[in-house]
Amino acid sequence: QVQLVQSGGGLVQAGDSLRLSCAASGRPFTRYAMGWFRQVPGKERDIVAAIIWSSGSTYYADSVKGRFTISGDNAKNTVYLQMNSLKPEDTAVYYCAAVRSYVIKFREGEYDYWGQGTQVTVSS
Repeated sequence: QVQLVQSGGGLVQAGDSLRLSCAASGRPFTRYAMGWFRQVPGKERDIVAAIIWSSGSTYYADSVKGRFTISGDNAKNTVYLQMNSLKPEDTAVYYCAAVRSYVIKFREGEYDYWGQGTQVTVSS
């Protein structure tokens, strides 16, 4: 089974950078799609970025395109979200997720495994 452990959240200022990590303690990600989601109080959990592990194909939400980068390290069985030029509106709890798939998945209900979430707060 895939177990996801997140790290890398914190409090930063607008314009700063932050990298989130999501490490698997179970099966490798070789045959999986991986996604990063974020959620703020009172709102739904929305996709930020996703990657197909086998092909490297990626997807980014319009709100983060050009600022965020999703990537993976096969040797460490870890997926990353590099966040640059952070804005206050990026403040949220960020979650990584996984599902066995060779195509991008966009919705929360399509993912089977989830990390515990980590808070990212961006001050103005």
